[in-house]
Amino acid sequence: EVKMKTIKILGTGCAKCKQTEAIVKETLEEIGVQANIEKVEDIEQIMAYDVMSTPAVVLDEQIMIRGKVPTKEEVKAMFA
Repeated sequence: EVKMKTIKILGTGCAKCKQTEAIVKETLEEIGVQANIEKVEDIEQIMAYDVMSTPAVVLDEQIMIRGKVPTKEEVKAMFA
């Protein structure tokens, strides 16, 4: 049984964070990957990941992208 991956989008609700969420969702649909997408907007939780600049994308508790909106290619690479 494949455990569903969890993607956390860290960001305090800024425009770039919303963009990041949209790109992640779109990309997952395109590559046919199902994942739980959680938004982490609490600044203390974000700091617990030692992320100073948002948005950041966390895949199964590993920080993959930080401080920028990812491209679809970068999101796809997380699952390659």
